[in-house]
Amino acid sequence: QVQLVESGGGLVQAGDSLRLSCTASGRTFDNYPMGWFRRAPGKEREFVAAINWSGGDTYYADSVKGRFTISRDNAKNTVYLQINNLKPEDTAVYYCAPTYPNLKTPMNNYWGQGTQVTVSS
Repeated sequence: QVQLVESGGGLVQAGDSLRLSCTASGRTFDNYPMGWFRRAPGKEREFVAAINWSGGDTYYADSVKGRFTISRDNAKNTVYLQINNLKPEDTAVYYCAPTYPNLKTPMNNYWGQGTQVTVSS
């Protein structure tokens, strides 16, 4: 059974940093682009960042450019999201998923449980 497990979230203060991890089990995704998405309270899930299979190409939502960095370690079957200078508007449940080649559209069959990030002002 394919499973994606996100971790690393928490309750932090504005300006703090977090590193989120997403580890796959049951299969590998090293040939797939991978993305991070988030769902804030009362809002639709939105794209945050994506990385191609080799890690050589990344893509970010305008709202997170300069603060978020996506990376991957295919040997560990893990994708990371480094978040710096957290803001209250970053409060959301963060999910990872493989994406289509456009690096933005998620493959919807692989959502995990997500990891909660809560930023206090």
